[in-house]
Amino acid sequence: MAAKWLFKSDPDHYSFSDLQRDGRTVWDGVSNNLALKHLRAARPGDLALIYHTGEEKAIVGIAEVASDPYPDPKQKDPRLAVVDVKALEALPRPVTLEEIKKQTALRDFDLVRLPRLSVMPVSETQWKLLTKLASA
Repeated sequence: MAAKWLFKSDPDHYSFSDLQRDGRTVWDGVSNNLALKHLRAARPGDLALIYHTGEEKAIVGIAEVASDPYPDPKQKDPRLAVVDVKALEALPRPVTLEEIKKQTALRDFDLVRLPRLSVMPVSETQWKLLTKLASA
């Protein structure tokens, strides 16, 4: 079964609607060691919730990992990895961080526990709950 992730993006820099317009992009800019470890574990076919940081603080869409991780071609540091992602769909409605924090079933979710982490795994249970919230 494909792994599931949450990828954070600053919508002022690159939003989910930008990804929908482009269809596919290189997911770069990850420098935290734990986030890089997670990004290096992503594989083609994995799914990713796209979370907008900044003022929005909400999960807004779903993307698919479209490549194996590879060294960031824009950086000279070989430990910095990127993956290609492609847009799948916008969520029916954004799921806000405030809403997520109110869910007792999500209290151990990395988005709540490690708020600065930009790439994190999402369990099957968390994924189902989050996508259900988006449809409510």
